[in-house]
Amino acid sequence: MSPNGTPACERSLVTDTKPVILIVIDGLTPSMLEATDTPMLRFLLEAGTYRRSVSTFPSLTPVCLASIATGGHADVHGIPHLVWWNREDERLVEYGSSFGALVASGIARGLRDSIINLNEHHLLRSAETVFESLEDAGLTTAAINITTYRGRNRHTSAVPGLPPVYGPKRFFYYSIYESDRTGATVAFGAAFRNRAGGSIDAYAGQVGRWLVTRDAFDLLVFYLPDYDYASHASGPDTAHLALARTDAAIAALVDAAGGRDEFLERYAVVLCSDHGQSRIDQVARLEVSGALVTASNRAAMLYGKDPRQLAAALDHEPSVDLTLFLDGGELVARRAGDEDVTLLDEFLDGRVRAEAALHNPNAGEVLVSAAPGWEFADLGGGSHIGGGSHGSLAAEDSEVPMLTIGLGEPPASITEIKALVLAHFGVGVARVA
Repeated sequence: MSPNGTPACERSLVTDTKPVILIVIDGLTPSMLEATDTPMLRFLLEAGTYRRSVSTFPSLTPVCLASIATGGHADVHGIPHLVWWNREDERLVEYGSSFGALVASGIARGLRDSIINLNEHHLLRSAETVFESLEDAGLTTAAINITTYRGRNRHTSAVPGLPPVYGPKRFFYYSIYESDRTGATVAFGAAFRNRAGGSIDAYAGQVGRWLVTRDAFDLLVFYLPDYDYASHASGPDTAHLALARTDAAIAALVDAAGGRDEFLERYAVVLCSDHGQSRIDQVARLEVSGALVTASNRAAMLYGKDPRQLAAALDHEPSVDLTLFLDGGELVARRAGDEDVTLLDEFLDGRVRAEAALHNPNAGEVLVSAAPGWEFADLGGGSHIGGGSHGSLAAEDSEVPMLTIGLGEPPASITEIKALVLAHFGVGVARVA
């Protein structure tokens, strides 16, 4: 039985260690969290150990969530960007930079890429997700809405035409795939039509409450994307109402556990974001002769034969801060015609993140990090001008809040969360390459 008398679901019997809840608030900046007066987030801050940590590059949600799930940068997991050229299939992959970008690339294929192919085909098999690692050790994992979900358990969808996928034992993906009937009332279509009202986080809160009352996991990844949606519209550190709704979703977990003291007694916690955000005042559409350009938010990639020549074509482009490429296997950073790898020392873990991104087999020959205040228009011409965006190496895009309770010191990078969780359960760190 769970503490409130509700019949418990099947959970691992191989450990007496506290279950872990990993809360990922998409796009939450450190400054926004540090200044918050929302009750649950303030409670967790005061109960835990906190630091500012670093994301990956490009600091875009599919890349970042894959890094959290696999414990590695893009060279480990293979997800290079929101939009990229699939050399094997000779086609463009667009995960949903905007609705217009999905329409421009083919909406049916774009949805299939983001929902299914990202995990089933694009995520490198040589990487192992935290769900796979823990379930191979006999533990029970759960995930709500995170886009990198690959696990060991087969799940079918009630949506006609969608194939089975493999995820955690307790698996909830925007109500498209649901391993259990929870009574959550927010359907997929309605949820996305009311993003501005916090509908996705509300769904997560309903499902999370159901899981907590049934003691149904050893690890729960609780992904909350609605703050990022609001911050894109209004700008970083302004979406206070959206954060209050996110706080309410977290409160659903705490209430289901029986209250604040009971919650901390039952669970260890990691709370972080996947990336930060920058204010956007100007937008550019990148075009380079002789290159296929894939661009979205504050990062772009160029696919072509001569990386140095392609990078040089952007030397006088005001929207570009840095271009990055490999020359004979060596990392090159270029700004306004000058090549000096020490330019990367201006950025948090700049060399490590840039080199890892370039060694991703799906990356372009040249990577582009946007200049302050600039964004690159996506395939549909979409932008977040007047609001917030992310993707570059800059600290505003790349610095994230990191909070732990019952797990020791917070990790310095989102790539270290997986190892922290595995160590908590006494599971050896799985392969990452």
